[in-house]
Amino acid sequence: MEKYDLIPAQLLHRGTVPVSSFFEPEPADLATIVQAHAPEYCRQLLDVALSPAMIRRIGFPLSAPLVERELRIVKGTVDGCLFAITHGVAFNVAGGTHHAGRDWGEGFCLLNDQGIAAAWLLNSAIRQRVLIIDLDVHQGNGTAQLFEEEPRVFTFSMHGERNFPFRKERSDVDIGLPDGVGDEAYLELLQYHLALIFERVQPDFVFYQAGVDVLATDKLGKLALTKAGCRKRDELVFGYCHAARVPVQVSMGGGYSVQIRDIVDAHCHTFEAAIQLYH
Repeated sequence: MEKYDLIPAQLLHRGTVPVSSFFEPEPADLATIVQAHAPEYCRQLLDVALSPAMIRRIGFPLSAPLVERELRIVKGTVDGCLFAITHGVAFNVAGGTHHAGRDWGEGFCLLNDQGIAAAWLLNSAIRQRVLIIDLDVHQGNGTAQLFEEEPRVFTFSMHGERNFPFRKERSDVDIGLPDGVGDEAYLELLQYHLALIFERVQPDFVFYQAGVDVLATDKLGKLALTKAGCRKRDELVFGYCHAARVPVQVSMGGGYSVQIRDIVDAHCHTFEAAIQLYH
């Protein structure tokens, strides 16, 4: 959790983002979260009444403050969509909770912020064709499950094949990578698939899950990217979005390197890569 305070502080310290560019969301309401999740699961979550088995699956002790935090993350991503439509790109300093499925939470994810926001965009008729790019080291299994029968949302996950979750769901495109993949092979694959997917999907909105647990220094990941490679990854994604003139909302996703500085630096590089193009 420490990184969520350090990222904005570091962005301000570097002069990357002015104070005026930050916003603090209110908690999302029930009507918003049921855009993607089962109503009964949502009600139990809001009542802090999930079953012991589900709490174990999530991995956090359930509490009202934790639920409120998750609701604020969701609203930050939903609000960020409107900022992205106006400005080209918007970030949620947290979020990327891609392991939450329709009626379950998992892997420290209670609600799927980008999944809810994508459903909200479609149900509100604000956008018609959404692409979700998930480059966390862990497969976006919850996101894949949410949209497995939704043709208006295209899900792309490039992840460590032997990383959690061990039971994968089916995205529209899944690239499961072997352990130890480094910058060159990773970036070549990513560029190849981004070109094909943007041509095929023609999205009018993009969500980017920008986890930095792809770094070689990550305690939980099994890939081997450098910070420079991770930044190039971000530049590729933003380059395709910018060239296609498609707004993009970014959620930070995972990052578990031994040194907190490595995590914060890599996340800040994601902001910097976007700002170079959009501002």
